[in-house]
Amino acid sequence: MAIASVDIDSSEAFGDLTAPFRGALLAHCYRMLGSIDDAEDAVQEALVRAWRSRATFTEAVSFRAWLYRIATNVCLDAIERRKRTIGSAGRIEVQPVPEDLIDEPSTGPEARYDARESISLAFLTALQVLSPRQRGVLLLRDVLGWRANEVADLLGLSVPAANSALHRARLALAGSYAPPSAARAPEPGRLRSLLDRYVRAWEAADIAGLVSLLREDAVVSMPPGLTIAGADAIVRFLADAVFAGGRRIRLQPVRTNASVAYLIRSGPSVAALEPFAILTVDIDADPSVIRMGVFSDPRLVARFDAPA
Repeated sequence: MAIASVDIDSSEAFGDLTAPFRGALLAHCYRMLGSIDDAEDAVQEALVRAWRSRATFTEAVSFRAWLYRIATNVCLDAIERRKRTIGSAGRIEVQPVPEDLIDEPSTGPEARYDARESISLAFLTALQVLSPRQRGVLLLRDVLGWRANEVADLLGLSVPAANSALHRARLALAGSYAPPSAARAPEPGRLRSLLDRYVRAWEAADIAGLVSLLREDAVVSMPPGLTIAGADAIVRFLADAVFAGGRRIRLQPVRTNASVAYLIRSGPSVAALEPFAILTVDIDADPSVIRMGVFSDPRLVARFDAPA
């Protein structure tokens, strides 16, 4: 995109120039960071950096590539800050996001993953095993479909170094992620039946019925740090912490990240239900529930909250 004809010393004109890229940059930062709140902060910081360093822009690179370079570096800085704050190589439990919030730009001919798959929770969670730079290289090459020389230039690497990072990233990702085409999906009728029974069990506080739908090695995760592994442990958790005192729950389906998900409304009675958390559900081909994620961050819940 040529910008020589536009006065980029005008903040209004600069805002007009960057506006068409905001959605795609948000998607990129969300893939890099796994948190929509962090991604929005990163996009804002990237645009501030771009404005402050506008004099360094040269038409030797496209305006789009220039913005992606800045946004990617902002994300790498953010992950480094995470390492100092939370440890664990800066890895987090990936947050779901309302499906209509993330832009899905068209991918290039060299892309391995389509836009929808690349915002799935399974894919984003698997990205957490990669080093930050490997993550950036893989997203630029295999999601956005950029060429090797473009990625190398953006990240300040040689082409061999960028290709080496991509090779290592692909190997690491292959060990923790199976593309949808490689996994056997449950038969649609059986899936609908399981989900109907799943919702009824939650809303009837039927712990036995709910646990009967779980695989024996099922896992419940509740960021930032609680994990309950195994059906027996989940039974105790449901009885002691979820349905204690006659607490009632309703599940409202929501659209997020190409995944099965619900807004949990919880309260002491059906008449006093309040938004509580987002519940994501992973299901195998059997079908059985193999993983549940419960995200109770009020800011995240508010993004999904709508009249029941």
